[in-house]
Amino acid sequence: MQELKRPAGLDPAVFWPSLIVGGGFVAWGTFAPDSLAAVAGVVLAFIIDGFGWSFVISTAIFLAFAIFLAMSRFGHIKLGHDNDKPEFTTISWVCMMFSVGMGIGLMFWGVAEPISHFGSPPHGLAPPESREAALLAMQYSYFHWALHPWAIYAVTGIVIAYFSYRRDLPVLISSAFTPLLGDAVKGPIGKAIDSLAIIATLFGTATSLGLGAQQINSGLNFLWGVPESNGVTLTIIAVLSVAFILSAISGVGKGIQYLSNINMVLAVVLLLFLAVVGPTTFIMNTFPEALGDYLSNLVSMSFKTAAFSDGEWLKNWTIFYWAWWVSWAPFVGVFIARISRGRTIREFVICVLLIPSVVTFVWFTIMGGAALHSELVGQGGLVEAVKDKGAAISLFALLDQYPMAGFTCFLAMFLVAIFFVSGADAGSVVMGMLSERGTTEPTAPVVVLWDLLAGASAGILLVMGGLQGLQTASIIAAAPFLLVMAGLCVSFWHALMDELEDHRIAAE
Repeated sequence: MQELKRPAGLDPAVFWPSLIVGGGFVAWGTFAPDSLAAVAGVVLAFIIDGFGWSFVISTAIFLAFAIFLAMSRFGHIKLGHDNDKPEFTTISWVCMMFSVGMGIGLMFWGVAEPISHFGSPPHGLAPPESREAALLAMQYSYFHWALHPWAIYAVTGIVIAYFSYRRDLPVLISSAFTPLLGDAVKGPIGKAIDSLAIIATLFGTATSLGLGAQQINSGLNFLWGVPESNGVTLTIIAVLSVAFILSAISGVGKGIQYLSNINMVLAVVLLLFLAVVGPTTFIMNTFPEALGDYLSNLVSMSFKTAAFSDGEWLKNWTIFYWAWWVSWAPFVGVFIARISRGRTIREFVICVLLIPSVVTFVWFTIMGGAALHSELVGQGGLVEAVKDKGAAISLFALLDQYPMAGFTCFLAMFLVAIFFVSGADAGSVVMGMLSERGTTEPTAPVVVLWDLLAGASAGILLVMGGLQGLQTASIIAAAPFLLVMAGLCVSFWHALMDELEDHRIAAE
């Protein structure tokens, strides 16, 4: 396959359509928020009612495809030239992919999701606030945050890394379609693919920023009585936007890597505190039982749709999550590809699937386990707190039940802020890369522009509908990119077949 040569600099056919959509959304939400909310609601209903099943089936297929790649003869192929070495140490590599991939979401939902499922069990499969509901809550928390989302990231990242570093094509989503489209990837179809990737990234990032701002506002209210309001939340977004702009223009090797390493150290400190001071025995007992329950029901959960289940619950939880991960796929995929040059396919898949999933299991076991223990035999009150004040308060309400609550709540807020910065940082860099023909070092003005639009979009979504508004944007932005992801898998398979025929696979 011949290398596609593209001129350097801003690609107007990708940048301007993406900017018009993002800027138009912000303008619409600023001057006519009710109209935007009404239209978004109609579009969301159309996607969920007609195509919700496609998110369920596609995500299960992505997981199966990723596992197949790791186990197949293609696992020996290096994501780069045969003599390429990894740029980052394995520890920094894992820290960056985890921090960028879902750090802020875990801070928001680590307590909130198990407690929500405990109070209102999925599909009515257990009596509310029972031990059966507690086990089910852990099972579905694992399901939504472990193998499936990381499979979405792994498939996107591995395809981009392969074409960018082994075939020496630009670091663009469209480059991966070269086996299917040939030179047409340089035309309108390729431009449209990259524009869709930017738009999905913009709204996926905005969703995460909105969740982070909500949680920081709840923490400020919990600690110091700062009012929970749109004004305060927008101020938080504005202040942290300055921080992630400064981080983004410092580059991957400085800003994101440094922040990601800090994140993981502080997150481990918080988890160890809860594991030691909290119900240690209960947490240790929870892990094997919840993990076994999750693994034994993995297939049935993976294919559950609205036909014979609670469609409203699926929309608010599973389909929202799958759409959120898909909307993050171009951003996290490009970013993971950017930091994974020199890894083999097998090493990539195993590390991207298993290591973050294990961290996720531990995270929910400690956070969720401590919260569920409180509800079952302890002080309780978390279910009521979430119902009364929203999911953002859950972590602080749990920490308040343990010693040094002021310090741990402040640490949690600081963690959310750093996850906020590192996630937005990486997202803006990726949008800059896609805007500038796949350069690995996008120019500062373009990065800052996408930073500002992501922050503004998060503010609009919060004002438009709070958590519901964030969920709506994720699903709408992810729907068209789901088709792109399916195409990525088909195109990658064609490329692997070509490599097999060309005898490029190393001897097993």
